[in-house]
Amino acid sequence: MPKFAFQPDRRALLATSAALLLAGCAQAAPPGQFVLYKTPTCGCCTAWMKQMEQAGFKATVMEMDDLHPVQTRYGITPQLASCHTGVIDGFVFEGHVPPADIARFLKERPKGLGLTVPGMPIGSPGMEMPGGQRDPFDTLLVLDRAGKTAVFARHRA
Repeated sequence: MPKFAFQPDRRALLATSAALLLAGCAQAAPPGQFVLYKTPTCGCCTAWMKQMEQAGFKATVMEMDDLHPVQTRYGITPQLASCHTGVIDGFVFEGHVPPADIARFLKERPKGLGLTVPGMPIGSPGMEMPGGQRDPFDTLLVLDRAGKTAVFARHRA
């Protein structure tokens, strides 16, 4: 039987395969899990998170004084920014994005970085007012790191 110049050690191959499998599992978050980056004093962020949890998502909260580095890392330009940043499966969800829009995005997986509701529109999830006032707003699909967007969903009073 001819000898090959390279004969891998079976134990080394098994160990490498197991390590790769574990690395893949460690990076894959369970369905519905997300990381919420927020400032310590923001009440509307907490209200939004509670609505996400009611919709079946589970948050790991990371409090920080400055969200700009996180927003930059995930491609959120200043024009698209809001008061908190959620990350699910490597996708970014900036601001008061309705949980139903996030669920739809995760199901459809359109090309893009994630979704944003820039600013803090009155009546958006987490920004509800006692009198029920609602401003119209759009959920935007973030197409690229340069800030290009497309309307993903329209929300009207």
